[in-house]
Amino acid sequence: MAPTLTEAPAKPAMDYHALNAMLNLYGPDGKIQFDKDKEAAKQYFLQHVNQNTVFFHSLRERLDYLVENEYYEQAVLDQYSFEFITKLNDLAYSKKFRFQTFLGAFKFYTSYTLKTFDGKRYLERYEDRVVMAALGLAAGDEQLAIDLVEEIIGGRFQPATPTFLNTGKQQRGELVSCFLLRIEDNMESIGRSINSALQLSKRGGGVAFALTNIREAGAPIKQIENQSSGIIPVMKLLEDSFSYANQLGARQGAGAVYLQAHHPDIMRFLDTKRENADEKIRIKTLSLGVVVPDITFELAKKGEDMYLFSPYDVERVYGVPFSDISVTEKYHEMVDDPRIRKTKIKARDFFQTIAEIQFESGYPYIMFEDTVNRENPIAGRINMSNLCSEILQVNTPTTYTEDLGYDVIGKDISCNLGSMNIALAMDSGNFGKTVETAIRGLTAVSDMSHISSVPSIERGNDQSHAIGLGQMNLHGYLARERIFYGSEEGIDFTNIYFYTVLFHALRASNAIAKERKTTFAGFRDSKYADGSFFDKYVNQDWVPATARVAELFRNANIAIPTRADWEQLKASVQEHGIYNQNLQAVPPTGSISYINNSTSSIHPVASKIEIRKEGKIGRVYYPAPFLTNDNLEYYQDAYEIGPEKIIDTYAAATQHVDQGLSLTLFFKDTVTTRDINKAQIYAWRKGIKTIYYIRLRQLALEGTEVDGCVSCML
Repeated sequence: MAPTLTEAPAKPAMDYHALNAMLNLYGPDGKIQFDKDKEAAKQYFLQHVNQNTVFFHSLRERLDYLVENEYYEQAVLDQYSFEFITKLNDLAYSKKFRFQTFLGAFKFYTSYTLKTFDGKRYLERYEDRVVMAALGLAAGDEQLAIDLVEEIIGGRFQPATPTFLNTGKQQRGELVSCFLLRIEDNMESIGRSINSALQLSKRGGGVAFALTNIREAGAPIKQIENQSSGIIPVMKLLEDSFSYANQLGARQGAGAVYLQAHHPDIMRFLDTKRENADEKIRIKTLSLGVVVPDITFELAKKGEDMYLFSPYDVERVYGVPFSDISVTEKYHEMVDDPRIRKTKIKARDFFQTIAEIQFESGYPYIMFEDTVNRENPIAGRINMSNLCSEILQVNTPTTYTEDLGYDVIGKDISCNLGSMNIALAMDSGNFGKTVETAIRGLTAVSDMSHISSVPSIERGNDQSHAIGLGQMNLHGYLARERIFYGSEEGIDFTNIYFYTVLFHALRASNAIAKERKTTFAGFRDSKYADGSFFDKYVNQDWVPATARVAELFRNANIAIPTRADWEQLKASVQEHGIYNQNLQAVPPTGSISYINNSTSSIHPVASKIEIRKEGKIGRVYYPAPFLTNDNLEYYQDAYEIGPEKIIDTYAAATQHVDQGLSLTLFFKDTVTTRDINKAQIYAWRKGIKTIYYIRLRQLALEGTEVDGCVSCML
């Protein structure tokens, strides 16, 4: 009898981590192995996700379990019929969503999806998180819920991490990305700020404080000379507060502090980030930002001294805090006023010190104060930014009674963020609807946020309904379309794209104002109400400067707004107003870029194949979106492109963004502090509002990797 033939056992699949690592090794044909990363994403599901996901027999069983066990909020689901929830769930799953990269899938299941309380098993797929986010943000509006599912799962709009992570969960933090507060020159305000840092940090947001109004070291207290300790001890208190309120151990609290360049403690402030700073003053985890007015640049250009003014005296003389004064306008007046104590330093030494500290640490951020306020459409003064330097809104002071109660609750700032994927938005087929859905989704975050533990934040949010619609994947889109980042066509596209987004964002906010018959507080005092905001759009034609960009919009069937469109919108806004005080802000977009398969924000890629360290798994490789072996030349990295082209690109976008954009500048390792200074001056002259980090390429390990390493050779 012949022996029975049996099939050889199937060869075990390669580990998903090993497959992802092959992305960094050239294949036998000398090409990058993009297929290995896609296989890694597939195997991640087969080897890990599927085996660790709780199985339910039906949607009803799943929702009942999650509500009964306090994972989902019953109130969110109660706003809809079960039939509609089923319909929305079916819609999400019908899209056949697949993560395009291993890192995208890994990020989602590590950082976003709902897990069992012991953290060992998954309770959501990507579709489930999208559906719950849509249900929560739509607040019973079935059409908006459908639109949000369409836009989010279609990859065209991605809510920021706090919103996408927390919406609909019973055990959750706030939906808000970050907060901005001012501190006044009294112990009550300083004490309240420490409490605010604790309260806001434990809820999951980054928090920034303006220190400009606090009197300098050595200033008098109750007329007794040399009593004030200045701002450094306050910075230490804030840093310790953020470290203590570490969000259930998930991550350290994140904070930033901003100081006016003409504050007497400015050089001490900068010295806290020096590598060799004394431990008594060294600030390790707090981010620093400097508010620089035009006069500072003018003094440096002339090689003159810059005077530093006592905030205590300035407030005594002018009757308003230092941060609410235009230093450029009042500079010479304050220099000549004997009632105001002042010291002086060399203006060029100040900028040299900034460049030195940035060379060492990447800090400080810079806010160009007068540029920001010239472009601000809202009544009032902007005197600070946030942890990522893209939020630029007006604040007002809070005053206190002697027993630490509130006398006048001022207006502080919260940021409700989310970003559009430029490439997929251009493919959408209905660009205006994508923008409007994003605006409505972000507005819902504002409507749902009530942080009563910090009354000035709650009041600011309730009055302003401010949001920040961001953008990401600019470099990915340009490369996909065979356009070089920073080229004439690349800058032309950026200009027309942001111009078009602005039109639809205003149109959407105007529609909400008409529906609700209300506007943000202070609308009547804004440049929107008097019509001056619209002057640059109704007095000239905004059309593509290149044939290629005109072709891109024509092929995408996206109408570029005309002067007549703007005239009509202007009339409607002046009659009915807009609901949101602020509409756009472009954040750096970290984790959401990976799950959305986007290049981060609107800056160039830092590397064609990015290397990240991800917890216990170690090195993970991420290919730039739309990168293939045939279009490598269009993925010049940010260090190759250099700061000027990045600044030019951001300047094109900035003119259509009411708030700011997180602008990181990248330099090769041969950079000098003079080069950094030149880039800052160039940015200021180009109308840039803020500079985020300074990044220097580190080449110490170049050539030490194994032969054939993609990220070493590109």
